[in-house]
Formats: sequence, structure tokens, C-alpha cells
Amino acid sequence: MLRIALIGHKGQLGSDLSTLLAKSPTRYELHGFDLPDFDVRNHAAVRERLLAVAPGLVINTSAFHRVDDCEDDAASAFGVNVVAVHNLAKVCRELDAPLMHFSTDYVFGADRARARPYAEDDAPGPVSVYGASRLAGEQVLRSTWKKHFLVRTCGLYGKNASQMKGGNFVEIMLKLAAAGRPLRVVDDQRLGPTATADLAPKLVELFETHAFGLYHVTNGSDCTWYELAREIFRLVKLSPDLGPTTTEAYGAKADRPRYSVLENRALARLGLAPMRPWREALRDYLAATGRLA
Repeated sequence: MLRIALIGHKGQLGSDLSTLLAKSPTRYELHGFDLPDFDVRNHAAVRERLLAVAPGLVINTSAFHRVDDCEDDAASAFGVNVVAVHNLAKVCRELDAPLMHFSTDYVFGADRARARPYAEDDAPGPVSVYGASRLAGEQVLRSTWKKHFLVRTCGLYGKNASQMKGGNFVEIMLKLAAAGRPLRVVDDQRLGPTATADLAPKLVELFETHAFGLYHVTNGSDCTWYELAREIFRLVKLSPDLGPTTTEAYGAKADRPRYSVLENRALARLGLAPMRPWREALRDYLAATGRLA
């Protein structure tokens, strides 16, 4: 039986992983941890809690991912996204336990002319404090502990909507539409939105391979945020006042990549099946949350 310490087990991805792993109680023994009780920035506390559990695998889903807030609070961003990763990597090295950690498509974006998906061996170039902090976390992990799965993913949404960000994109769009608000959504940022319900089983497949390294893991195909919003409303048969806008007109504090689609090349090399297109995953998410008839 594999004993797993899952940090952030109540979040979007963590809750789907918890549900999935609980279906195999003879294979996995799950121990869930969450902030603020488990302060990943405190090395002594992390070491004490993890040594008490003695896991055979640690999965870290914690992150400071309020992108605009990172511009004003770099200390918090780097505390959770870098220092905490270093703490976990050191303890995992002491335990000889693999660490699965997550990063983001926002480690890219500096190449403004990019128009083809990024593979794992493409050079990163973040354009925000958030992206820089996640890239630094990647580098700390790689330099500290060789037994790691580093997973970059993109545009996550799940049934247990992210509370730290005030809800995922799908839920925010539906909430604003219900309030009768005009919606202007950026149409010049292209990504690969990913359902945590699809990501969770692929992660289990991945850690069972023991093939450590960097992986891009997303649903297939891509869209802009505006195209994603339009598909949400098409599926739920709503017609809000929705229109496209530009990154410049939207005026967010932090810059975002104009193109950050991830190619899942390393998964393919490993022989794992690709994840389904994002439209199919979105439909199932809306059905599972009671939005489809």
C-alpha cells in the first residue's frame, strides 16, 4: 500500500485526487493536509508533520496563485511558491519519498510571437511576478530532490472551486451572468483549459510509472478566455451580454501570456494516452454541477 501525503486536499485538484484515491483503499492510504493548519513555509513544522506520517509519496497542490496580488505581495508569492517547495523537497529527500509538485503555463509568455504549443524542453520566460515565482519553485525542486514529478498545467477548474481565487473561471462567468453584468472577456490570450476531474486520474497514472521529470498535463485543444466563456454559455443555453476585449483594454495589474498552450509531449513519450478535448471535459463539468438538463 502506498501512503500518500496530499497537501491542499480540500482544493479543486486536491479534492478530486482525494475522491479518486479513496476509491482504492487497499492501494492507497491518504493523509490530507491544508493551510493554515499545515504551514508549508515553516520547515520545522513541515518536517515534523511529514516524518510522523512517513509517506511514500508527497503531492503538493498548494500555491499562491492570485496573479494580480503577486505584483504587490511578492513575499507571499515566493514564500508559498518557492520557499515552501524547498521545504517539501528537503523533507522528501530525507524520507526518500517522491514529490509531485505543480506549476503553470504562466512560466511562459515572454515570446510574444509564439503561435505553437510549448513542449517541456522549451525555454520558459515569465512575464509576471506570479510566473517568476512558479518558475523559481520549479528550479528549487529540480536542484534539491531528484525524485520528483513536476507537472505544469493550465486553466484549472473543478467542482470544489478555488476559494483562494474566489472561484474558478467557469463559476465566475456563471455568477456574473446571473447577476446581469455585462461581460467583456479577453480574446487575445490563448490557453488549454483543464478540468481537475480529468487531471486527477492522469496524475495517478503518472506517479505509478515512477518516471520522474517534467510533464505538461492538460486537456486537449485550446481556446481564448473569450472562446471558453462563449462555450460555457452555449452549453448552458444562456445569452448574457458577452463580448471580446483585449488584454490592454481589460487592464489587469499583472501581465499574462498571450499564448501559453502546453504540448503534452513527455506524456506521449511515456506511452500515456492524451487527455480528451477541453470541450468534452467542460460539458461533463457543467453536467456534474447540475447546469445541463
